[in-house]
Amino acid sequence: MTPADSLRNLGVRATSNGGELRVWSEHADAIELCIFDHTDPNWIVRTVAMVRDSHNVWVGRSRTLTAGRRYGIRVSGPAGPTHSFHPEKTLIDPYARGLARVGPDQWQSTMVDGGFDWAGTVKPNTPMDHSVVYEAHVRGLTKLSAAMPVELRGTYAGLAHESTIAYLKNLGVTAVELLPVQSFVSEQRLIKQGLSNYWGYNTLNFFTPHADYATQAAQSEGPEAVLREFKGMVKLLHEAGLEVILDVVYNHTAEEGPAGPVTSLRGIDNATYYRQNAKGHYIDVTGCGNTVNFGHDVPMRLVLDSLRYWANEVQIDGFRFDLAATLGRDGDVNYTPDHPLLTAIRDDPDLAGVKLIAEPWDVGMGGWQTGNFPSGWSEWNDRYRDRMRSFWLTDVAAVRNNSTSDSGIGRFASRLAGSANTFSLERGPLASLNFITAHDGFTMADLTAYNVKHNVGNGEANRDGTDGNNSFNHGVEGPTRDVTILRTRRRAMRNLLGTLLLSAGVPMLTAGDEFGRSQRGNNNAYCHDSELTWLDWNFDDWQQDLHRVSRQLLALRRENPALRPVRFGRPGQITPSASQMDWYNAAGASMSEADWNSPQERTLQYLAASTPEHEAFNRILLIVHGLETPTDVTLPLHSGVSGYTVLWDSSHDDIREVQNSYAPGARLTMHATSMLLLRAEEARA
Repeated sequence: MTPADSLRNLGVRATSNGGELRVWSEHADAIELCIFDHTDPNWIVRTVAMVRDSHNVWVGRSRTLTAGRRYGIRVSGPAGPTHSFHPEKTLIDPYARGLARVGPDQWQSTMVDGGFDWAGTVKPNTPMDHSVVYEAHVRGLTKLSAAMPVELRGTYAGLAHESTIAYLKNLGVTAVELLPVQSFVSEQRLIKQGLSNYWGYNTLNFFTPHADYATQAAQSEGPEAVLREFKGMVKLLHEAGLEVILDVVYNHTAEEGPAGPVTSLRGIDNATYYRQNAKGHYIDVTGCGNTVNFGHDVPMRLVLDSLRYWANEVQIDGFRFDLAATLGRDGDVNYTPDHPLLTAIRDDPDLAGVKLIAEPWDVGMGGWQTGNFPSGWSEWNDRYRDRMRSFWLTDVAAVRNNSTSDSGIGRFASRLAGSANTFSLERGPLASLNFITAHDGFTMADLTAYNVKHNVGNGEANRDGTDGNNSFNHGVEGPTRDVTILRTRRRAMRNLLGTLLLSAGVPMLTAGDEFGRSQRGNNNAYCHDSELTWLDWNFDDWQQDLHRVSRQLLALRRENPALRPVRFGRPGQITPSASQMDWYNAAGASMSEADWNSPQERTLQYLAASTPEHEAFNRILLIVHGLETPTDVTLPLHSGVSGYTVLWDSSHDDIREVQNSYAPGARLTMHATSMLLLRAEEARA
């Protein structure tokens, strides 16, 4: 085990005697610091033989190494199946805060000053129960925006433009979760096909912002300006009360498989940084060619130092960890929830208050770990996603075709109430990051318009992307002018949005779903940096309507704390900040076990009352009806409830046209596949 203190100050830093570079490598036998000319990237103006200390940290110093200077390292070492030393290659410092592209697939580290005036701006620190995450792509969000100058579109500055911030605030989300913005490159296979990695899950360096998302002016000025633009984006979003969450990819790197590029970790110490057996065969649990070895202290420290940098120097509010199960694999490549990296991230005082969101799986043995992360972590809840899609889409299709639906109302209700069957009592509903869609997979509109994927444009003969979409085209594959089908699809979108935004847990809305964005049936558009993936801000009338519904639902979530429990309730007890839940069938009677488990039972009434600690008391009634035939519902009689007021109805675009108040015990008609949210009015004593 490497002593933690011996790994302090890795990377480059300024000292009174110039710059000092510290690099860890156990198996190297020599490392050379190369400092480059300011203008000629091929001219090395100074080389320094770095000296190894007793803990395998190599140190080099030079007065020439100052802010703005490009540098790199050349590493030599033994041959052997687990090693990949190439002393002729100039490698990227794993801790570099700046990167300069000096040629095709050629990069040099850059020393940056990093100074920035935050002017007193602080993190919003939005409580998890008030959080609504908006997953977005820096370029795709504003590339087609007409509300800002052309030079800002698709950039960090464009994301922080007043028009973007106004849109996000008006919508009602609290945080933007950005697809990868750590420096990345396209895979060699994509480059040969003339395609690019648009999403960014192919990290080149864990500390530097992706330069291509900066304005051309910042790119021309250099890495310092790129970092300054990124920090400026964070500052402006924070001033508006919006948090910034980064989707981070620590599970693998852009060096790909053993025959891939040698840019940094592979050439520094392949035997340590990547999982492999004694014969040098990579153990790949990511499906991306390599897997970072979190059975060793040094790669773990690299991740912790990277997170500390982004959270403190760049003021990032949270992280979503791609293929996070990989980060919890021990020396034997087995996942364990008490893995020292997972607990260190949670317990590190330098990361206190930072939101931690896991994608709780990878592609290795035992890789599906939803519900099995330690306390303090939230998780993408794929069980929630699949259940809610099935209830509103494939189950409806099955019933329409005279088949039995996959399940009745019980499993839907479990997800609606916070997935207590997946997350422990101690972790509570906020451990569930609820989502219907994400960057990978169908958009919400496409879920209602396509039964199968249409990925031919990805260059893999439609083999890529999942076939398990749980989608339903409602009678026609793709675009149609059939008014009835269009009306049904749009109601399905409203039901999906309503389910997401009214469920217990933390909702994540994918950018564009709030107004029905389509990717024309492509459910794996990772290689399309084009109008296919960019948001089109010219809304049709029906998109304006859907956007208004999304705003309304977000406001209702914000205004009704009964929808946002912090804890799971305990039977027979009143638990603070855990909504008291009562469940009724269509007849207004308490749900029986048969009601819960019957595939034919597709209607329920969910009465939730808050048990407030910090907000006023609130009680709501949510009625869910999952059949394409209307049904009558008798509203429940409940002690303390004097009446019900309609807040939202998914079967209507405008509830001002419908009856808005009912007495307990009253009967009303639920329209085909619809949801109805009502506020339960308290009886006066």
